[in-house]
Amino acid sequence: MTLSLPRQPSSVTRARHVLTTLLSLTDVGEEARDHLAVMMSEACANAVLHADSGSIVDVTILIDGHDCLIEVGNRGDTPDDAKLTAELPDPLTVGGRGLPLIGALADTAAFLDAEPGHVLLRLTKCLSTVAAPSTS
Repeated sequence: MTLSLPRQPSSVTRARHVLTTLLSLTDVGEEARDHLAVMMSEACANAVLHADSGSIVDVTILIDGHDCLIEVGNRGDTPDDAKLTAELPDPLTVGGRGLPLIGALADTAAFLDAEPGHVLLRLTKCLSTVAAPSTS
């Protein structure tokens, strides 16, 4: 599924709801769902905050039997210091936790080479965790 959302805070919630709805059609475990929701929220929030003015946020979600791939793109430039494996900042620092959280929760996470003036973040998560059967 591909979405083009306006660069506004409500788009973060919309993208997360679409992901949650798609995942509800699978037997993915709760922990993987929670991780994916956090990754989607952080990636979209970064796009909304850092995209060029007037940019849209493009979100692609691909779920197959074993993996979920999420891409979040926008107009702008990938910051030189953007690190998905960075350590969390000092607890009293405001901001700066999104990319480290994504790096910690994703199986793979990387900024891809995109056309000039475009940022593209690709995340993957293995969906091998199957929901526990309900006990009645």
